[in-house]
Formats: sequence, structure tokens, C-alpha cells
Amino acid sequence: MIRAFIFLMVESFLGVYMSVQISPEDLAEAEDVDFVEEKEVWNIYKLSDGSTLKVKLVLTGVKRLKKWNPDGTPIYVINSQNIVRVVNVPKELKAKPKEPSFRPA
Repeated sequence: MIRAFIFLMVESFLGVYMSVQISPEDLAEAEDVDFVEEKEVWNIYKLSDGSTLKVKLVLTGVKRLKKWNPDGTPIYVINSQNIVRVVNVPKELKAKPKEPSFRPA
């Protein structure tokens, strides 16, 4: 049997990071937690080639483990997706646009 573990770095109430071991059993016993998006913001980065990257993390799932931080708060595990957009690309970096491969009937 293969045993896999995840290690999380969590910040303790003293501001010190500590490693928490999470087993497959911990994930299986974790409770799914519903959520509602309140605010999702874009992080914007100016690249040295002149392009601008816009990046946003979108939450897709949340589980609350039956484990706690030293300050007593529960530990959560998230599933997320990174959305990346490239904007303001300098003309000299762009390739010639391709013809669409699908045409509606």
C-alpha cells in the first residue's frame, strides 16, 4: 500500500511557521464547506518584456480538516484554479493570428 502525505505550512499565533502533516485519511474525514464569492481580485504584474499579466485565484472547493492550528483555529484545505490573462503585449512579441479551425454552420 502506498501512503501519501501532504505537508502544509501554517502560521502559529506566535508568527512562527510550522509543518502540519495531512494524510489521505485526514482528507477523507474532512468536511466539505460551502462558500460564496465575496470578492475576487486580479493581481497585475508588469513584465520586463513590456507585457502585463493579470492573475486571479478562483476557489473551487473547501474542506475543513479535523486538525487545528496551535491557536485553536481549524485548518482548511482548498482547491483552486489560477486564471491568467496577458494584456498590453508589445507588437514585436505578437505572432500573426491564425484562422479559426471551426466555422459555425
